[in-house]
Amino acid sequence: MNKKLITVSAILLTLPAIILAFNPGPIPNPAPGLSVNDLVDLVFAILWPIAVAFFIIMFVIAAFQFFTAAGDPEKVKSARNFVLWGVVGVVVALLAWSIPFIIRNTLGSGI
Repeated sequence: MNKKLITVSAILLTLPAIILAFNPGPIPNPAPGLSVNDLVDLVFAILWPIAVAFFIIMFVIAAFQFFTAAGDPEKVKSARNFVLWGVVGVVVALLAWSIPFIIRNTLGSGI
């Protein structure tokens, strides 16, 4: 058992040195004409629809929990917490989405 453990450990410890021994080639050129503003806009354009879909699904699940609670105080409390955290998530997402615009307007020229 110890010989197998030592062999596997030796292989795993030398693996980074073996991988780094090869020349990966030149660093690829960055995308021409892509500024920080464009990159931030691109990231938010991808993430915003995903976040909105997540919020809609979250509130639909919370509504389903309210409907299926049948007056049980524990299930109603769970559904209220679901709605509360959904609202907190929406507020945090809106704040995160507005921060780049606030910085751009404050600095004038952009980030």
